Amino acid sequence: MAEKQSNLEDLSKSEKNLLSSPDLLKYILETSAYPNEHPQLKELRHASVQKYALKSTMNIPVDEAQFLSVILKLMNAKNTLEIGVFTGYSLLSTALALPDDAKGKEGAIDFAFVDADKRHYPKYHEILLKLVKVGGLIAYDNTLWLGSVAFPDDVEYFNGDSFMEEFRAQTKTLNKFLAKDARIESSLVSIGDGVTLCRRKY
Repeated sequence: MAEKQSNLEDLSKSEKNLLSSPDLLKYILETSAYPNEHPQLKELRHASVQKYALKSTMNIPVDEAQFLSVILKLMNAKNTLEIGVFTGYSLLSTALALPDDAKGKEGAIDFAFVDADKRHYPKYHEILLKLVKVGGLIAYDNTLWLGSVAFPDDVEYFNGDSFMEEFRAQTKTLNKFLAKDARIESSLVSIGDGVTLCRRKY
C-alpha cells in the first residue's frame, strides 16, 4: 500500500514544474504542499492519477493551487470564473478557498482562472477584461510552457511535435502582449508551468 501511495505521489509531481532541483521540489511538496492539501483535493488528485496516469499533470500542481488559494483569500474573492478544468483540481481548489456566499456573477468577477486551449487565450483575455471588475485578477496557466519560451524561435524544443511547438509560439506571443497591455499590471510567476497574474487597472 505504501509503495502504491509513493507511486501516486511520484506521478502527481508535475513534469510542468520548472524547478531545476528535484530535491527542492520534493522539499516544497512534502514540507508545505502535501501537508496542507485539503482532503477532497488529495482524493481528486489521486483519482486523476489512477484514471489518467501521466496525463493527470494537466491539472495544476498542488503548490500552485495553494498559491492561488492564498491570493483568493487575500482578495476576499466571491465571484469567480474558470475556463478549462480537466478533472477539476483547480476548480475545486478555488471553490474551497471562497466564502460560503460566493458565486459567479457576470460583470463583477473578482477572479478568473484560464487553463484551456492556449490558442484562444488572446480571445479569452478581451472577453475577461469586460467580465472581471476593475481591481480583479485574471490568472493564465502554462505561460512558461515547460520552460521552452526562453529558447530562440529557430530551436526545436519538442522533437518535431507540431502541437507543442505551436503552443510554444503562441505562448511567447501572449507573454509579450500581456507585458505591454496598458489595461493590466501583470506578473509572470515561475510556479508550476508558469502562471501569469493580471490585475485589471481600468
